[in-house]
Amino acid sequence: MGGMTTTTSTPVAMTIAGSEATGGAGAQADLKTFQALGVYGCLSLTCIVSFDPKNDWAHRLTAVDQQTLADQLEANTAAYDLDAVKIGMLGSPATIDTVARVLTDLKPRNLVLDPVLICKGQEPGAALDTDEALKARILPLADFITPNHFESLSLSGMDEITTVAQLEEAARRIHEASGAAVLAKGGVRLEGPDAVDVFYDGETLEVLSAPKIGEVAVAGAGCSLAAAVTAELAKGATPLEAARTAKDFVTEGIRERLASHAPFDTLRQINRA
Repeated sequence: MGGMTTTTSTPVAMTIAGSEATGGAGAQADLKTFQALGVYGCLSLTCIVSFDPKNDWAHRLTAVDQQTLADQLEANTAAYDLDAVKIGMLGSPATIDTVARVLTDLKPRNLVLDPVLICKGQEPGAALDTDEALKARILPLADFITPNHFESLSLSGMDEITTVAQLEEAARRIHEASGAAVLAKGGVRLEGPDAVDVFYDGETLEVLSAPKIGEVAVAGAGCSLAAAVTAELAKGATPLEAARTAKDFVTEGIRERLASHAPFDTLRQINRA
């Protein structure tokens, strides 16, 4: 009889994220990114998102019930000694509570938060409640945070981020508030020829810059950046090394992006394992 051969040298990462049906973002992008970077990925699914082509490609979101989410988290944390965990779309205070309780007990190595904030300030209520719960319950657990332009404004309390110097200030403020390493994403939101992100961990400030590839954001870039950071940390990289590799990975993925009938292009995860 042939026994099952296992290897303990393969890094394992879990993503806690939503499904995005077209494969461009969310859990699909996370798992593809892990695979492309040589890390074994597992998933605890929080919600199911499907764009509505009959309504300007708006998001349709169905939450996974809390017991099903808790069961997935239990299975994954029992099966693996996780080298890193990525948190993406959570979507509700109840989901945030479930995830926070598990991670507070688990205390995983290398917890990467892509802080998906949904309240743009005009819609108090469920969106604001979700964002406040994320800041209160999940942010303090994170070792590494990857906020986009809007999230950097919200988390830093700044009124505007239009320059690299302001993005640097935002990264400093977010680090001081959270204690985590920060990769604040300027991307195509800042003026100029380059897509600029800022890394800050309390000691090292580094501006990561690459020529812009088009002027429009590409679907999956933010998810894939955070997932690439997660994969590299799982492999033993330092936070700064992980940020640099993730920036290169996303730049290459944008260059090789996929067009579709949807009104946006999608990043492709190019194998680097």
